[in-house]
Amino acid sequence: MESPRATSGARRGRRRARPRRRALLPVSLAVVAVLGATAAGTVYVKAHTREDAVSSAASPSPSPSASAHGKATVEPVTEPAVDRDALLGSAMATVSVPPGAQVAAAVLDLDTGDSAVHGDAAFDTASIVKVDILATLLLQAQDAGRRLTATERAYATKMIENSDNASASELWDTIGRAEGLDAANKRFGLTSTEGGEGALWGLTQTTAADQLTLLRQVFGDDSQLSEASRAYVRGLMGTVESDQRWGVSAVADGSAFALKNGWLARSTTGLWDVNSIGRVTVGGTDYLVAVLSKGTVSQAKGISLVEAAARAAVSSFTGADSSASASASP
Repeated sequence: MESPRATSGARRGRRRARPRRRALLPVSLAVVAVLGATAAGTVYVKAHTREDAVSSAASPSPSPSASAHGKATVEPVTEPAVDRDALLGSAMATVSVPPGAQVAAAVLDLDTGDSAVHGDAAFDTASIVKVDILATLLLQAQDAGRRLTATERAYATKMIENSDNASASELWDTIGRAEGLDAANKRFGLTSTEGGEGALWGLTQTTAADQLTLLRQVFGDDSQLSEASRAYVRGLMGTVESDQRWGVSAVADGSAFALKNGWLARSTTGLWDVNSIGRVTVGGTDYLVAVLSKGTVSQAKGISLVEAAARAAVSSFTGADSSASASASP
């Protein structure tokens, strides 16, 4: 189980998340088809993107006009840009969120670069911060021109594959705790994530949008991490132990996913934080998905909520009807 140290009241003040940005894709002459716990326990308290497209105003409807030679011509048409955030919001509205609970989601289509975010609240990371810890360690090693030591690699494997807390604590100290994490995140482009106080890495605060940005550093090409570093993290996320293969993986085709989950029972309320981040393949298309939740009465209900939200979120891109499967257990 998670160390009770994480359930203490010590925690850093949350920073207000920046307004999310939309990535809208204008389409000219054609419509683009983009509708395409466990032994480890809870935490203290188990691929290639392009830059977001910029929307443009729609052009006037085609109208014939006379050319210099008197022949009629038809001007090109630009279809209205797709409002991905609105589509995601509509899909998330189909998710049954238990009373008092909260959920946020973010999705990126790795083929088109389209992305969407629903919800800008801050959440405890719980164990999903372990991906951030490893990314920070690798960035620091790159800066020093060195490889990870055998000991660091052993800790990293247990931290990601088994969600081992003791290994996470060792590497948290190695990177310089919150100061080291925050410095790396500034370079990664995370703007609303703040490392937990002292040893409480599981109480790091983050948003769905920031977790999507972190996933882009791991699974995308435009990254502060080298290809070798990215491949290393992806490999570990693709081999988490079997009883931790829940969350965003619920929407994937078979075993086509790589993920990290986090779960945390808060002693002050008895309620749960349950999060899941990763890459999933659906219908031949790769998506990065981050789902954060808090306020469920049990871990099981938190998992149910996260999986329902993941299905709904991806359906906003694929066009699939998720209404029959997007409801979390009451």
